[in-house]
Amino acid sequence: MFIDTHLHLVARDRISYPWLKDVPQLNQDWTYDVYEKTAKRIGIDRVLHMEVDCAPNCIQTENALVAELMARPGSLVCGAISSARPESDGFDAFLDELDPKVVKGIRRVLHVVPDDVSQSNIFRANVKRLGDKGLPFDICVLQRQLDLAIDLADACPNTVFVLDHCGVPDIAGDGYADWAKSISRLAERQNVNAKISGISAYAAPDWTLETLRPYVEHIIDQFGWNRVVWGSDSPVCTLNSSLDQWMAATRALIAGASESERTSFAFKNAKRIWSI
Repeated sequence: MFIDTHLHLVARDRISYPWLKDVPQLNQDWTYDVYEKTAKRIGIDRVLHMEVDCAPNCIQTENALVAELMARPGSLVCGAISSARPESDGFDAFLDELDPKVVKGIRRVLHVVPDDVSQSNIFRANVKRLGDKGLPFDICVLQRQLDLAIDLADACPNTVFVLDHCGVPDIAGDGYADWAKSISRLAERQNVNAKISGISAYAAPDWTLETLRPYVEHIIDQFGWNRVVWGSDSPVCTLNSSLDQWMAATRALIAGASESERTSFAFKNAKRIWSI
């Protein structure tokens, strides 16, 4: 059974998502009820909700939605990775308002802001505070920005990081060589983990298992089985596959691993990283 560490839910009647207007394939409601049906069929028994880069004034509403889902009898939802603005002077107050029973981690999408945002003193000081509070930080960058991830991990050595989507490799553009070098450098930082999540979205539509294999195997080879976790990245994964296809590909790609390696990847590492 897997912990899905990267589920996005979209509730447009309650929350504003400015970026969705530019991605018509995703610009609809994505509900927990629909996700749950598939999740229970394919071996997902717990899930962390990943923030959906909503409007800043909706962040607390998004976390409240997750809390409501957690309270449902038999819910798979076990926590939220909350949106945040570490570049803001009000970050301390924001952290104090979070419910630790709900919020298990923090993310600020970095490919939608100038590269120097994550390099500012205030951003790094606030990400350091996450380490003091035991809150991991998900790093969401494009392949060209992996140096930013390396710099941030070095600047905040006591904060636990999780690299989303294998660093968004340019699979369709055959960007493996440059990506692999950067991943090897990033993996040297022991405070960084890697999330193998929905990377079929970055391949061409005719991708096969062998298209994804070099990327998955390099991540595992560099980070090791104790620093990798799985995520669906639903519904973004539906751009080039379905949730069940992504799970089937994952299971095929790790078929040669030992039982202890598979369980570490599927749920044990996630339980440790996010205290769930």
